[in-house]
Amino acid sequence: MQIGDVTLSQEGPLTFILGPCVIESEAMALEIAHFLKENLTAPFIFKASYDKANRTSFDSFRGPGLEKGLAILQTIKERYKLPVTTDLHHPDEAHEVASVCDLLQIPAFLCRQTDLIHAAAKTGKPVNVKKGQFLSPYDTKAIVEKIHTSGNPNVILTERGSSFGYQNLVVDMRSFSIMKQFTPYVCFDASHSVQLPGGEGRSSGGDRNFIPQLAKAALASGANLIFLETHPDPNTAKSDAKTQWPLRELPPLVKELCHFHKVLESYALAES
Repeated sequence: MQIGDVTLSQEGPLTFILGPCVIESEAMALEIAHFLKENLTAPFIFKASYDKANRTSFDSFRGPGLEKGLAILQTIKERYKLPVTTDLHHPDEAHEVASVCDLLQIPAFLCRQTDLIHAAAKTGKPVNVKKGQFLSPYDTKAIVEKIHTSGNPNVILTERGSSFGYQNLVVDMRSFSIMKQFTPYVCFDASHSVQLPGGEGRSSGGDRNFIPQLAKAALASGANLIFLETHPDPNTAKSDAKTQWPLRELPPLVKELCHFHKVLESYALAES
């Protein structure tokens, strides 16, 4: 699967989807993109949302909107030669988003919206679907079939935790092998999997300290991409402050996960 100049393959290196939860400003988005480009050697796709439409409260920050947000992503794509991705919430925005983005992301809460999935698939761009917190991994088969029926063979399925009681998520590590029955490419959303939805009352909570542990478990369970949100100062972030990884601490974590992935590959080769 080709996403900009990043090639996904079963034998390829570990690939990341990295960036801030939401575009807070053009300056911050460019700062993050520049840092990632200069400090990472692993292949990655830059991610940032132009609109966070599923915020907990009405007055939560949502982002710069479609027009300005896509302009910022276009700048990042051209200036830093990076493939880019963003959330898609409305079918009528699909082609405009696809004119800039190399990968279209379907949010977890919208993963069963047929019109949205069809519109994204018809653009011809690869589609990354976040598995809803309310779905079993087996239920993603129908989602993949919708995309394939729309004429698009390029699907990534992302595990981001399942609802476990009130305001808590748990990751079923069986999800990766189950979803690989439907598409070769499965991603682990290390940020949202440690989220506590609505855990702060008018916003979501979470604990980023569990990200490395869960990411390694996901890789050992078959994930071949890692989605991870990052911010220069997570505690002041306007969205998902508790679950974004500190930007300056990201390179060693990426290096650690890449090393772990290589160890797993070596073990698999030795066993074959």
